[in-house]
Amino acid sequence: MGRSTLEKPFTESKGRVSYYHRCVALFLHCHILLNRDLDTIYKDPPHGICVIPDKDNITTVHAMITGPFETPYEGGLFHFFVRFPPNYPFSPPRVKFLTTGGGTVRFNPNLYQNGKVCLSILGTWSGPGWTATQSLLSVLVSIQSLLNDKPYHNEPGYNQAHNPGDVEKYNDIIVHETLRVAVCDSLTGSQAGPPELQDVKREVFLGFADYYITTAKEIGTRLEGQLMTDPFNCNKGTFRFAELVGRLQRLQQSLAKQNSHRTS
Repeated sequence: MGRSTLEKPFTESKGRVSYYHRCVALFLHCHILLNRDLDTIYKDPPHGICVIPDKDNITTVHAMITGPFETPYEGGLFHFFVRFPPNYPFSPPRVKFLTTGGGTVRFNPNLYQNGKVCLSILGTWSGPGWTATQSLLSVLVSIQSLLNDKPYHNEPGYNQAHNPGDVEKYNDIIVHETLRVAVCDSLTGSQAGPPELQDVKREVFLGFADYYITTAKEIGTRLEGQLMTDPFNCNKGTFRFAELVGRLQRLQQSLAKQNSHRTS
C-alpha cells in the first residue's frame, strides 16, 4: 500500500506533463499550418479575397470577400471574422459574418443577420463535414460561392421560384443593401475593421465607384420609393437609391482626395 501511495502522485504528475506537452504540440502545429495557409493566399491571392491576421494573435483573422462580378453582390465589401481552435486543422474555424447592418440585414439564406455562416464544412449546416485537408482558403472560397447570381435558390426547397418574380425581387433587395451596408456603411464607423483592411476597402471602393453610382441610378429609376418585398420576409424597408447615389458620390470625392494626398 505504501508503494502505490507513493506512485500515485508521480503518475498523476506524469499525466499532467504529458497533457501539457500534447497541448503545446497542438498549439505549435496550429500556428505552423496557419502561417502556411496565409502564405498560400499571399503568394497567389484568389480574386476577391483578402485576409488580415490579427497582429497580436495569428489564430484570429479578418477576411474580406469582394462581391463577384455579375451578381447582386458585385463590389460589396463583405467582412468576416475567423477564429481558429487550438487543434486546427482537426477542427474547423469559427466564422462570424460582420456585414449585417447591425444585425438587420440578411444578405443570403446562408448568411444570417446574427452573423451565423451556414456551411456544412463549418458544422453549421447538414452535409459533408470538415476534414483536416481543408484550410482557411477553402473556407473563404466556399463562402464566396454563396455570393452567386441567384442567391434565392440557396434556400433549401427553393430550386424553383415559389412565386413569379421572386428571384428578381430578392436580387433587387440584395443590390440595394449591398450598396447601402456592404459599401457605404462598410467604409465608415465600427464596420470599417482594422486599419490594413480599411486601406483595402478604400482601394476596392475607388475601383468600383463608377459602377456603384451607375447601378444605383439605373435601378432607382424603377424602384425608388417602393417598399421591399422580400420572399423570405427577412429584409424590410424602402428602396432609397437616390440617397445612395448621394452617399456614394460623396465617398468617391472624399476618398479620391485622400488618395491624391497620399500619392503626392
